[in-house]
Parts: sequence; C-alpha cells; structure tokens
Amino acid sequence: MPPPARAKPRNGRGKRPMTADTSQLPPPPPPDDDAPPPQSEPEPPHTRLGRFHAAFNRHRSRITISVGIVLMVIGAYTLSLFAVHYLQRSAGPLPALDLSEGGGNYTIVQLRLDELKTTANRLTVDVLVYPPDSTYDKRFDVLSKDVAVRLYPTSDLGDLVFPVGKAPAQVQTKIEAHGDPGNWPFDQYKTEKISADTFIGSGDGRRKFQGRVEVTGSLEGWDVAVTRVTDTGELAPAGDDDAGLVITLKRAKGPLVFDMAIIAVLIALPTLALWVAIPMVMGRRKFVPPFGTWYAAMLFAVVPLRNFLPGSPPPGSWIDQAVVQWVLIGLGTAMTLYIIAWFRQGD
Repeated sequence: MPPPARAKPRNGRGKRPMTADTSQLPPPPPPDDDAPPPQSEPEPPHTRLGRFHAAFNRHRSRITISVGIVLMVIGAYTLSLFAVHYLQRSAGPLPALDLSEGGGNYTIVQLRLDELKTTANRLTVDVLVYPPDSTYDKRFDVLSKDVAVRLYPTSDLGDLVFPVGKAPAQVQTKIEAHGDPGNWPFDQYKTEKISADTFIGSGDGRRKFQGRVEVTGSLEGWDVAVTRVTDTGELAPAGDDDAGLVITLKRAKGPLVFDMAIIAVLIALPTLALWVAIPMVMGRRKFVPPFGTWYAAMLFAVVPLRNFLPGSPPPGSWIDQAVVQWVLIGLGTAMTLYIIAWFRQGD
C-alpha cells in the first residue's frame, strides 16, 4: 500500500528558505603579494643622543622661531652700534686757531664754544683776545695798552675790557642763536653775522681797529659750521679778514639713533598694553590679576623716558603732541579695559 501524501503547508509555512545564486558572482581577487606590510610603531630611542634628536624634531618649529628672534635682536643691536659710530664721524671739533693768519698786525678775537641753551636761544662762548704785537710788553708778556673788544651783535656783557699791565684773560659771554627748540630733534640754530671792533689805548689816544673773529672748539651732540659772509649776506671770498661770520648748529646724526630707539620704546608701551588688555576684556584670555602692577609700572615709566631724551626737548614740543600724548592715552585706555575685565569676572 503506497504511503499517504503529505499535506501542503498553509500560508507558505514550511517552505524552504530562498538562497542567493552564487554561481554568477565573480571569484574573489587573489591575494596581493606586493602589498606593504602594516607599519609598526617606531621604537623609542635608547641613547641620549637619540632622545635629544627626537626632542629636537618635535620642537623644531619653536626652536627655529626662537633662534630667529634672537638673531633679529642681535642684528638690530649691532646695526644701531654701527650707525651711531658711523654717523658720529661727521661731528668733529672746529680747526684750532692759527695765530699766523693775521701776521701779528690784526686783533684776533677767539670765540670758544661752551654751551647752547636751546630754550633760551643763547650760545655761551669764551672770548679770548690776541691783540697786535705792538700792544704787548714782550719783557713781561702783558698788555702795554688798554684793550677793549665790542662784539656785534652786542653780547650780554657789552664791551669786554682787558686792562693794561695784565695778560688777556678769558671772558665768558652769551650771544643769541635763533632757532625753534620745538622742532627737536631736527632743530637747528643760527647766529647773526658776528664781527668785532677793537679799541686800543685810552683817552684821546684811543683808536678803533677791525678785529678778526675766529671760532674754535666743539659742542657735544652738535654739528657746528662756520661761514664767512659779507655785509650783504653773501659768502665772503677766502682770505677776507674783514668779513663777519655766522655760526650754524645742527644736532649731530649719531644721537638721533638713540632718540629714535627711545621713541620706539615709548610707542611700544601702549601698543603692548592694549594688545594684552583687549583680548582679556573680550573674554578670549584669562584674567590675570598681577597685570595691574605691570600697567602701573609702564605708566610711571613714561615721564622718566621722556626726560631721558638727549637734548631735553622743551615741554609742548611735537614729541609731546605726537608720541607722549598717544602713550598716555593708550596706557589709560588699557588700564580702563583691565579694570572692566576685573569687574566682569568678580569673585
């Protein structure tokens, strides 16, 4: 008897699961023998030189920047020294007095430069007279006649008198030098045409002679130039003993490098202060309480640095208007921002 037929499952239960036909798929690629092996982590160096080399490679950029900054500072310092010494060559003393120029017949009036007060427009000079040989008592090397010298324009002391029986002594006087001290450090000063008359003798025998004015010496920090001019203001020809002279004083170029360095420091103070204070008040940097003493130190350093400038520029000059005023405003603003940052942070 044949076996009974199986009943068909309902609702698709009991069906065999469907499988994908893998006969049409491409075969897997063969293994690549040329593929690089996985890289292993490098072993840490075991020697001191190896550890130093590894640390140098990690911090190479920082070391390069640090070395570059040091080289820039050294280069700027070397360049400033070279500039000061090179520019100071132009500032030299005037030639020494040559008494043979007058041949012993002229009265030579020597003006030795002593000091220039820029704010008062006064040039201090030491006056020494070399009268003609005929007025000397060669036995005692003293004057045999009274000698008086009158400078033009008239000096503060008026006539400079050298009495008979004494050797001519050096007398100090002041002459006017026109200039604007507010233009520091580019100010220059110029005297009027300087000439001299010599009065020899006394009483009815007193005589007037034209004197030859000579300028000698030097002033520290100044370039001095002397030119001879005629009565019309034109340059006098060489050998004109009757021509007057004009003294022109300009600041030496060497100290200008030092002036510019101090001005750069003054400008850098508020710049750095604002650079620190602005991110702090905006919350980009953490508030640091010790910065308060730093701001106070910079604020109190302004006046000493300003007064340390060579030549002592007068108050109210352009250096005060353009630099010192900016420094005070910048530092005041930076301190205000610092206080605001402190107030926002609270406790």
